[in-house]
Amino acid sequence: MTLRLKGTLDGQTARLLRSSLDALGTTREVEVDFTHLREFRDSAVGVLTTGLVDRKVRMRGLDRHQQRMFRYFGLSLGETGSSNAYYRPEEVLA
Repeated sequence: MTLRLKGTLDGQTARLLRSSLDALGTTREVEVDFTHLREFRDSAVGVLTTGLVDRKVRMRGLDRHQQRMFRYFGLSLGETGSSNAYYRPEEVLA
């Protein structure tokens, strides 16, 4: 099942999305498509990760900043070969 998001994703809409994902249960494979969002507020990341840490949900359409934010909150997105998806401080200092 694919959930395609449009408009703005903020804390309130992230809670609605998390409720929808909870209602689907853990037996369904779910992909969340962020491609068509006009705005993705960082506050949504904290709300979403609390419900996604123990689930296998694929995410599509995240930019580098959003991917990095999910990683900061402990959610591994499972990208392979994405060593340049975010900066590493040691690379900046070199």
